[in-house]
Amino acid sequence: MSDPKKLFIRTYGCQMNVYDSERMAEALGGAGYVGTDSADDADMILLNTCHIREKAAEKVYSELGRMKELKTARPDLKIGVAGCVAQAEGAEIIRRQPAVDLVFGPQTYHRLPEMMVRADSGEKVIDTDFPAEDKFEALKDRPKARRAPSAFLTVQEGCDKFCAFCVVPYTRGVEISRPPERILAEARDLVERGVREITLLGQNVNAYHGPGEGGDWSLARLIRALAEVDGLERIRFTTSHPNDMTDDLIAAHGEVEKLMPYLHLPVQSGSDRILKRMNRQHSAEAYIRLIERIRAARPDILISGDFIVGFPEETAEDFEATMDLIRAVNYGQAFSFKYSPRPGTPAAERAQVDPAEASDRLARLQALINEQAAGVMAGMVGREVGVLFEKPGRMDGQMVGKSDYLHAVHVSGADVAPGDLRRVRITGAGPNSLAGALA
Repeated sequence: MSDPKKLFIRTYGCQMNVYDSERMAEALGGAGYVGTDSADDADMILLNTCHIREKAAEKVYSELGRMKELKTARPDLKIGVAGCVAQAEGAEIIRRQPAVDLVFGPQTYHRLPEMMVRADSGEKVIDTDFPAEDKFEALKDRPKARRAPSAFLTVQEGCDKFCAFCVVPYTRGVEISRPPERILAEARDLVERGVREITLLGQNVNAYHGPGEGGDWSLARLIRALAEVDGLERIRFTTSHPNDMTDDLIAAHGEVEKLMPYLHLPVQSGSDRILKRMNRQHSAEAYIRLIERIRAARPDILISGDFIVGFPEETAEDFEATMDLIRAVNYGQAFSFKYSPRPGTPAAERAQVDPAEASDRLARLQALINEQAAGVMAGMVGREVGVLFEKPGRMDGQMVGKSDYLHAVHVSGADVAPGDLRRVRITGAGPNSLAGALA
């Protein structure tokens, strides 16, 4: 028997790309590939790309320039570009970098074994379709390895919101929800392979409406069904849109014990004028009232958010409205970025904010968020929380895991192993993690 070929995957961007990269590895595992941590000895290199960040395509081309040197030394090396940049750029990638052998979008990676046969014959493969077949079903019987205690599970893809700054509707397509019975089957399979916590993924996950018994299921109904899976101890979901936080989903946060007290709910801006220009279709006041309802259902919930600073036409008054909203909500953490244009989106054609002013606003916003997050972490000291341990820490005898609230927690000198779910009393708070001792 010949030695197995080695596969190296570099993943950029969101959790869904992490999930997709795992499925790509499974698809090629059935074709005789095994994973490697080094591109230098790989037979196949895949770059699974993201189009959300600034100059995403140029960063991919820069990386491909480095990969070209590997291919010059080893002509049999195959290089592929996957994900949202591949979907957006298509044939342009191969035109600009002929060392690339295959380009495929997020909806076609289940065809990877067939693509590799074509690439091995010397064909330059481009597959950026939105196929009718279910890629998840196509991969369900592929070889699967033992898993870490936590795993991602995609339940919904695409978005119909068409926010003015976002490329997702163009690269991931319209909203599609997987049937609940298939999600439940995949969840049971993950649990059998060692998973104790599942994060449900979707570009707009709380718009989930999977066709199942009795009609379309809501995300809340899916969560309640997952809570009945033996061995699954924790459930999370991301990323949500405020307009799809339904009454039953809010109620689930107070009623489903396995649903963790953490919610990532992006708002992007606190200015109604800017929200309208973003096509967010909600007001700042409606968002704040929604947070109040969620906290009434689960008082200890940690709220996370997303903010875009320096959106086209944003004034100083608009920015101050965002700061007011942050003060009103009190975030446990948040992700914030300066606006950067995405070609083909409506906002890219509008008057841009001065970059220096946008940078100053971002620094001020992040300082406020960091102050709030530090306060939330300090408030954890003395509390007892659940921690799912995942791996050894940097110090001898130290184990690290995630709390119910998604904080990193490290415990020293304790008899715990990856996959253990234990109660921990928090003894200290640092800038990025909490210290604790077994309760």
